[in-house]
Amino acid sequence: MADQSEHSNSKTASPPEDRPVRVYADGIYDLFHFGHARSLEQAKKSFPNTYLLVGCCNDEVTHKYKGKTVMTESERYESLRHCKWVDEVIPDAPWVINQEFLDKHNIDYVAHDSLPYADASGAANDVYEFVKAVGKFKETKRTEGISTSDVIMRIVKDYNQYVLRNLDRGYSRNELGVSYVKEKRLRVNRRLKTLQEKVKEHQEKVGEKIQIVAKTAGMHRNEWVENADRWVAGFLEMFEEGCHKMGTAIRDRIQERLRGQQSRDGSFFLQNGKDAKDDDDEEYYYDDEDDSDEEYFEEYYDDDELNPQNNEKDENKK
Repeated sequence: MADQSEHSNSKTASPPEDRPVRVYADGIYDLFHFGHARSLEQAKKSFPNTYLLVGCCNDEVTHKYKGKTVMTESERYESLRHCKWVDEVIPDAPWVINQEFLDKHNIDYVAHDSLPYADASGAANDVYEFVKAVGKFKETKRTEGISTSDVIMRIVKDYNQYVLRNLDRGYSRNELGVSYVKEKRLRVNRRLKTLQEKVKEHQEKVGEKIQIVAKTAGMHRNEWVENADRWVAGFLEMFEEGCHKMGTAIRDRIQERLRGQQSRDGSFFLQNGKDAKDDDDEEYYYDDEDDSDEEYFEEYYDDDELNPQNNEKDENKK
């Protein structure tokens, strides 16, 4: 590319001095944007006195070699006519420029960026190879960050939002090529998103209020902590007492039923001569001194966190 550029620059033809320099720029110019306008501005300002001709390919040629366009050929032609840098628009421009075309329009130079564009041969030859060889090529610079492909990509990326936008503007789902289910889903999702944003906003407001209260309460923090500790300790004490009473009542109820069953069965005598009552007392009576609270609570509470005995141990450790 460097050798080719040096070769073309060394053979650049001298511009005419008795008339405006006729500079030609061509392209597709779909979704005409400021990147297009800047390239045409550079072409217009190539010489102090320039007449800028802009060629635009028709739909048939463009769709064949580049792909589908958003705008029709007539819309693209009209967009160029409203660009202040353009003096003349040439419709149905050829994909590859030749000498015949240059002579027909009396073109002195062809302006375009230096990137190679494949011609119609399929051999990856540069479209502008001919004008570069004859020294009639004027290089322009592309504008970074903007192109027709970039614009289309943005629309495709946020497709659902633009569908909703046009539905709100009065377009029907049939005009947009959207199914009934798709339309309803988009509308429901938008409502959910709006609701989420409102909830988030409310949470932020509540958080701000909590921070204000926390700052105000910070002056009495020690007093709050003491009260909180006292309240928690009182609750745990009441909870432990209630659990102990409930456990004792359950144990007594079980023992009572066991005694009643023994009385109905009758002859429970042990080999050493003790009667059923003595046997009942020995086998089924649980002395509080022998059956510790710790063992009892471990039996009735599978979850250690719910066991009030463990809570009491934790408090003692603190």
